[in-house]
Amino acid sequence: MIGFIIIIVIVAILALTWVSGYNGLIKMRNWVEESWAQIDVQLKRRYDLIPNLVETVKGYAKHEEETLTKVVELRNQMGDSTMSRQDTMEVNDQLSGALKSMFALRESYPDLKANENFKMLQEELTQTENKIAYSRQLYNNTVMKYNTKIESIPTNILAGIHKFEKRDMLEAKEEERENVRVSF
Repeated sequence: MIGFIIIIVIVAILALTWVSGYNGLIKMRNWVEESWAQIDVQLKRRYDLIPNLVETVKGYAKHEEETLTKVVELRNQMGDSTMSRQDTMEVNDQLSGALKSMFALRESYPDLKANENFKMLQEELTQTENKIAYSRQLYNNTVMKYNTKIESIPTNILAGIHKFEKRDMLEAKEEERENVRVSF
């Protein structure tokens, strides 16, 4: 009789461990998805702000068509829902660079620099860029915790059985890792 009770207790402990580990993996996977959704929300916000910015700049910088065209092309690529997360972030990085070029135009056009609508849009985009950067950090932190849980004993066994897969972190491009050269 005691042997039977011990077997039931061991089975109950294993079942609770299994359920707890599985639920922990589900929770971490959902956190990864939620943190990606935060990036997506900020990218959508920027996607919505860009047409207003482009129209404002067009009125002042008629011959800067190449810069404006590049921004519009990259914005349109951001609307492609079939891109992988890594591809989405690559286009995002290119768009950030193109927006920096567009903001640099304000130095050449004093009227644009003084335009209140342009200033407001620039401020909103700057805030959005900061939120995107924060969201990327949150995503990478969440992915790191998720991947650690998948690789740790005993949840690695559950992860293998239930086909939980590692996620890739968002990485900076090689040129962003190089030392910045400053000369006076």
